[in-house]
Amino acid sequence: MSKTRVYEMAKDIGMNTKDFIQLLKNEFNIKVKSHMSTLEDDTVEAILDLMEEENKKKIAKKETTKNIKKDSKSKEKNENNSKKEVEPPIKPEGENKIEEIIIAQDELKLDKLAQKMGKNQNDLIKAMFMQGIVLRPGQDLSPEMVEDIALNMNYLVTIKEASKVSSDPAQHIINKWDEYYKYNSKKLKIRPPVVTVMGHVDHGKTTLLDNIRGESVAESEAGGITQSIGAYQVEYNNKKITFIDTPGHEAFTEMRARGAQATDIVILIVAADDGVMPQTIEAYNHAKDAGVPIIVAINKVDKPNANVELTKQQMVAKLNLIPEDWGGDTITVEISAKSGKGIEDLLEMILLVSEVEEIKCKPNGNARAVIIDSKLDKFLGPIATVIVKDGVLKTGDFFIAGSTHGKVRRMLDDKGKTIKAAGPSTPVQLLGFDEVADMHSILYVVDTLDEARNISSIKKEMLNIQNQRISKKHVKLEDLMKMMEEDQKKVLNIVLKASTFGEIEALKNSISKLQNKDIDIEVIHAGIGSITNSDVMLASASDAVIMGFRVKADSKTIKEAEKEGIQIKKYDIIFNLIDDLKKALQGMLDPEEKEEITGSGKIKEVFKIKKVGNIAGVQILEGFVTRNGKVRIYRNGGLVNDVSIESLKHYKDEVKMVDAPKECGIKFENFDDISSGDELEFYRYVQIERQLDFNK
Repeated sequence: MSKTRVYEMAKDIGMNTKDFIQLLKNEFNIKVKSHMSTLEDDTVEAILDLMEEENKKKIAKKETTKNIKKDSKSKEKNENNSKKEVEPPIKPEGENKIEEIIIAQDELKLDKLAQKMGKNQNDLIKAMFMQGIVLRPGQDLSPEMVEDIALNMNYLVTIKEASKVSSDPAQHIINKWDEYYKYNSKKLKIRPPVVTVMGHVDHGKTTLLDNIRGESVAESEAGGITQSIGAYQVEYNNKKITFIDTPGHEAFTEMRARGAQATDIVILIVAADDGVMPQTIEAYNHAKDAGVPIIVAINKVDKPNANVELTKQQMVAKLNLIPEDWGGDTITVEISAKSGKGIEDLLEMILLVSEVEEIKCKPNGNARAVIIDSKLDKFLGPIATVIVKDGVLKTGDFFIAGSTHGKVRRMLDDKGKTIKAAGPSTPVQLLGFDEVADMHSILYVVDTLDEARNISSIKKEMLNIQNQRISKKHVKLEDLMKMMEEDQKKVLNIVLKASTFGEIEALKNSISKLQNKDIDIEVIHAGIGSITNSDVMLASASDAVIMGFRVKADSKTIKEAEKEGIQIKKYDIIFNLIDDLKKALQGMLDPEEKEEITGSGKIKEVFKIKKVGNIAGVQILEGFVTRNGKVRIYRNGGLVNDVSIESLKHYKDEVKMVDAPKECGIKFENFDDISSGDELEFYRYVQIERQLDFNK
């Protein structure tokens, strides 16, 4: 009896594989483990019969719906005509009437209120002045004041909660794309998959991509770790695959998350000699949250200590991913990124999953793309790495991307060659932004430069308003000193500079993990590009340290920093930056004072000297006594006093320390009530370096 694969059957009847699997479960009570599972012939025939019946029902339903719509339109037309006949006449102008207006909580300003009323705010200022209330243009208003002003002007105001998401000036463009996908599904075409390689540090992600595209990148990276996102396209069996290479260090969680969100398929790479590690779990969680198919590549299988079966056990136990050869639905490929073993199998699996998932796009027209990285290049200006998702991006196109806009001046492919057009799933470096684009924003091509500018300017204004609403938490130098005096938490201010937005977000994420109960860390400014004089001035005003990651400072800036006494620290590897930051935080802690018992002694005789006082002749029994130490005096087992030492002599010489079993003379500070036989306990306070607890 022949058998049919689930994904093949789904394709034949024109259904999404996931929906088809759900249909099998609901209608036929058949549970399948994956798209690679097989169906018996009788099951296939039953499905085809069911689909034929469903099609007949749909045709009948369409006819019924058409008739209902016709009757509904006719009825609605009649109702509208009857409404017009009984509509009350318009009230004559000049009649004193109360009008209603609606204002949002985030619009409680005098100019906004005046705009809602259709009046000039000066009219409101004059009217309220006559009521004894002084207002100024653009003034913030309380809800009570808004109601009072509105009533005074014959308006009834309703204050609504500010919407959590501000209206997007580019919403009409987003809506067009949604409508296109909704109503033009037949026009959509299959596009190459965008694949992200994720996993634990040093498990071979970049080496795998090096082998696939025949280049060497890992060796050139600082510390052997990928420090920024790259995108590359390869061709296999006359089909294209786009790869995103994400950074390997756990500190770059944010950048890895962005990679997962921009991708169609995730390759989760696990080393056979190391197994499932914390970052493997972290990477898997990002891929799972993105809701994309996962292929597991077990790497380094040719190493002597490789244990593939143990790695699969850990996949099941820690990730709940069951390999196909264990009866599960997770495609698992054994590879060696270094030698190339199994890489062709991996590419075939990528193409298979891509075919099953049917990754589609709008093949032509205005483009839509995802920005996966952006930076400021000192020669080229603001540039971004983008992956085209729909349409064709061409030189000369106008576009918006978040709060920035521009015109495509030049595009470079993954090999550094200039290209004039980029189709779906093509990664390119794009030049032509008016400023550095926000990471992971969507780029939309628009028809004119004016449209791009208008949308961009509105978005910038909205961002400024949002930033103004956020309460500033920057600590001034005066506040810092006050906090230290009052024994409150100390604050370490940082000016952070890096070469890309991705690095900035990753560093901020890493620094946030160093927060502790003793010291607050404030990143008072984070920006991309070289360290400049303005950074030094900000650091000087805020008593901050400047930390740069893969950026430089020119000689003029360095001189200015030296003049202002500002420290500039530069790094190429994130491990070193975090380690130095930990040391800096440790150094800010006041040392802890601890009492240390240094010795004991006994007063053998008391010498009374005029104009000096009583001097104790002491036998040191254990340890030692120091000139700057302290003494507890005991008599008959009870504490007489706890005093400081005013003078310590050995014979006639003033000394700093006397140890056992020597004798010495001690004059106690402001205390003479001593007797022969009194027992002495010598101690001092020592400063111990405190340890930060970064888990609090």
